[in-house]
Order: sequence, then C-alpha cells, then structure tokens
Amino acid sequence: MKKIRVRWIIQAVCLVLVWLLKLFPHGGEWYATTIYPVCSGGLACFSSFFPFSLNDLFIYGSLAGILLYLLYALLCKHRVKQALVHVVEYLVWVYIWFYAVWGLNYYRNDFYQRTQLQRQVYSEELFGRFLQVYTDSLNAAYCPVDTVEKEKVEAAIKASYAVLDTKYGLTCPPENLRPKPMLFPSLMSGVGVMGYIGPFFIESHLSKDLLPVQYAATCAHEMAHVLGISSEAEANYYSYLICTTSSEREIRFSGYFSLLPYVLSNAYRVLPEADFKAWRETLRPEIVSLYREKADHWQNLYNPLLGEIQDKMYNWYLKGNRISSGTANYSEVIGLIMAAQSASF
Repeated sequence: MKKIRVRWIIQAVCLVLVWLLKLFPHGGEWYATTIYPVCSGGLACFSSFFPFSLNDLFIYGSLAGILLYLLYALLCKHRVKQALVHVVEYLVWVYIWFYAVWGLNYYRNDFYQRTQLQRQVYSEELFGRFLQVYTDSLNAAYCPVDTVEKEKVEAAIKASYAVLDTKYGLTCPPENLRPKPMLFPSLMSGVGVMGYIGPFFIESHLSKDLLPVQYAATCAHEMAHVLGISSEAEANYYSYLICTTSSEREIRFSGYFSLLPYVLSNAYRVLPEADFKAWRETLRPEIVSLYREKADHWQNLYNPLLGEIQDKMYNWYLKGNRISSGTANYSEVIGLIMAAQSASF
C-alpha cells in the first residue's frame, strides 16, 4: 500500500508540472526551446535503432493490453475495481508521457508571436495578389513526378530545416531522423491519413499510398511536427516554405501542388463564382489532371464511416489542445503565407 501511495504522489507531482506549463503564459514556449530539443533528440536517436514504429506498437499494444487485462479481471472474478484503478493509473502515465515529450508544444507562443509578423485582415487586393503569385509559381514549377528518390528527398528537406531562420523557433532535425512505415497503413489510408507524428518516441510516419508528387511535401509537413510544431497550418507553412525554395524541381513542385487544395477552398469561398471559374481556367491542364488523379486515388482508398469517425475525433482532439478551429486549421496556412508575403513587400 505504501508503494502505491508513493507512486501516486509521483504521478500527482508530474501532473501538476504538466498543468503548470500549460497554464503559465510562456510555459509552452520555454518547454519547446529548452526541454523538447533534449527529449526529441534522445528519443529520436533511440527509436532510430528500430526499423518499425515504436509509437504504433506502443499505442496498439496498450489498447490490446488494457482490453485483455480487463477481460481477465472479469472472467476470473478478479478484483475488477482494482483492475480499473490500475488502468486509470496507466492512462494517466500515458497522458503525462505524451505532454512531457511532445504535447506541450501545443501551448507554445503562436506563429505570429514568434516571427513578429502581422496577422493580415482579408481584403480582395491582398488575396488577389497572393493568388496571382501562387498561380504563376505553380504553373512555372510544374514537372512530371513519376518516381521519388526517398532518401534524397528526405536528406534535402532535413538539410533545409537545419538552416531555417531561428525566428521560427524550430529545433534542429535529429541526425538519425527518418520517416517510418505505418503499422496499419491500409487503415490509415482508409481514413485519409497520409502521414503523422508518433509523439511517444518522436517518429514521423508516411503512408505507403502517397503519390510520388505528394512525398516531399508530406515528408516536410511531418518533419515540422517532429521539430516542435503542433499547428497543422504551421506545419503546412513550413512544408510549403522548405519545398518551394528547394533547388530540386520535383520538390519545388510538390510544395506548390500540396497547397492547391487549400487555395481552391479559399478561392471558392471568397471569390464570386465567375471570378473563381476564370481563375481556375488559368491553371495548367496537366496540373488539373494531376489534381483529379490525386483526388480519385485517395477517394478509392477512403472508408466513409471510419473517415467520419476519425475526422470528428481528431477535430475534438485539436480543439482540446488550443487549436480552436479544429481540423479547419489545415487551410489557415494561406493566412500565414499572406502575412509573410506582405512583410516582404
């Protein structure tokens, strides 16, 4: 009994420390710039020794273990109450581990605070200028991407992140960082997930179903999460920035092409119908064809029921971690880009 009480005291202290960093105005930023680089470097080095995902093994193994443990307690008429206490205690440790090694990045200063850029108020002129620059760049960057040299792309992206302006507040990429395959890739593709960070062991995961043109941008997006970025809009921004400034044409086009869904949705929402159709006609036919191919590819893999469940759960998860717009946060990358463009004029 004494050991249990000591364990609970340690757990309570850890919980209080996590909550204090969440509540303290700059606690998350202090964590992201002092504690997280150490955690991420150590865990990424450790996980690099394993070719499979430790994160996925931990999550699915924990779920299976909890279910089997509770089933055992019920079938054997064991102390069910005690089993429930053990499960709750374990889940609290998982909660602490998540926030201690990555999750507190949700509570850091936002993009505008760290970069000193001004949030832009929408205007037709501002959006029109962005749309013109983007469309010209997208059309000019087009090139067929039939295959992808994964190691070459990963090395180029990692090197670009290593020299990114320190104002963004990212950590330096761990030396042994490499994307890993998902444990259940078909399940992830079925809910539309192309990549994700494994926060428990600082691993990035990429879908085996990615089209060659998507690989570089998705790799750069997930690497941003590994480097301490929690916001999906920010991860999209860094992916766009890293890829579109690359010396490799295939990587540049991947960056511009990855932004197209968000540009389309924003343009459709704010432009008059005639103007939207006129703008869409300015896209190269090859790009339109590739976009439709990508949409059909993922639609054929998508499971509507599981996808809707996953979307609602992830929306809830993001809103519970200071991403007030939930899954709509992805498309907010346009605002970040416009803020950076306005500062350069």
